[in-house]
Amino acid sequence: MPEKAPESVITILLVDDSVPTRENIKKLLSFERDLKVVGMAGTGIEGIALARELKPDIIIMDINMPDMDGLEATTKIVDSAPSTGIIILSAQDDSNYMRRSMLAGAKAFLTKPSSPDEIYNTVRAVHKRAPVLQPSMGELNRPVDPTRTGAGHIVVVYSPQGGAGCTTIATNLAAGLMRDGVRVLLVDGNLQFGDVGVFLNLKPQSTILELVEDVEDLDTDYFENSLAAHNSGLKVLMGPQRPEEAEKAMVDPLVVSKIINKVRWNYDFIVVDTSLHLDEMTLSLFDIATRIVLVSTPTLASVKNIRSVLDLFDQLHYPHEKITMILNRVSKDPHIKKLLLSSEQISNFLKRKVEMSIPADDMVVLEAVRKGIPVVSSQRDRTKSPIKELLEFANFIYAALVPEPVEKAPSQPIKKVTSKLEWGRS
Repeated sequence: MPEKAPESVITILLVDDSVPTRENIKKLLSFERDLKVVGMAGTGIEGIALARELKPDIIIMDINMPDMDGLEATTKIVDSAPSTGIIILSAQDDSNYMRRSMLAGAKAFLTKPSSPDEIYNTVRAVHKRAPVLQPSMGELNRPVDPTRTGAGHIVVVYSPQGGAGCTTIATNLAAGLMRDGVRVLLVDGNLQFGDVGVFLNLKPQSTILELVEDVEDLDTDYFENSLAAHNSGLKVLMGPQRPEEAEKAMVDPLVVSKIINKVRWNYDFIVVDTSLHLDEMTLSLFDIATRIVLVSTPTLASVKNIRSVLDLFDQLHYPHEKITMILNRVSKDPHIKKLLLSSEQISNFLKRKVEMSIPADDMVVLEAVRKGIPVVSSQRDRTKSPIKELLEFANFIYAALVPEPVEKAPSQPIKKVTSKLEWGRS
């Protein structure tokens, strides 16, 4: 009698026009008791048919096939079986292929040849992602009691363009959200090349690495002791100190999201700085975010990449109000401004409002970094750019997420009406 498979077995469909590739992946997966190949297809059309018939948990899909490429097949499968997680497999290690895969609806991207551990971990992470993250989305919709701390708002700061100033925006947003009775946590989610520690001159004894192994049973006190404390009172969860150390945390692409979900209700705001890589880790942070701050610069290349990200967000069915766009590094020099795109041009092209334009002033930013303090608290003059605009943006996010009490006026002056406080989103 064959050995019974574990109850949590993950069913997998392989779609690849190469028979040796399909057989090799099937053999690799057969060594893991929780992974089971239930079907194989040699073309995109066959893959679509088997996906509808077998309803597998995971599909590993080759990107280049003769009748229908993997991206087109992925789009059709996502439309008919949205609960199936698709992993694109490609011989091309190209960021454009990865972006197109995500836009088509894939959940992960692997290059050939991939190591067994890469395949195992990716399959499990993609399968795990839906049940782990879905409850948190429901939590975001629950009514927030504004009389208590710990509203649990997660603000993820992201840009697909290097040099857009994500870390500047994230650190100053976190600092600008701080006020009496409001708990703010800043998370360095760029695990390989995070700069939060540099910007705030922090050299902590502990980093996110100390939390990875115990993430399922994370103790609140232990978590608090793992944070770095800035002189301003801001608490910071630091990333690894060296790029090679990030591999330990990145074995599980969901680890940062899991940690944040474990502690979110202990804070009013958790601001997450991210890398520019559009990978499973970043996507999981997008999923749990209350608000995504999308940072662009006024250049054609940056706006083109922003357009791709917005298309992806539409594919993921994110509501428009979940996304806030800001324009950073806007030149005040009239001669340079003529060569760049205006916020109006960008808004018209993207059909999305640019909520705030942050002027470029490298001297102010560099001086703040030299001192190891946020830009918003680097000078007494709060009317000076970009301090003024960064504070205005922090206030905008605060007002958008925290309901304010509004006293209702009596509808009829001659009739005595007891006023009451009603909480509504601004």
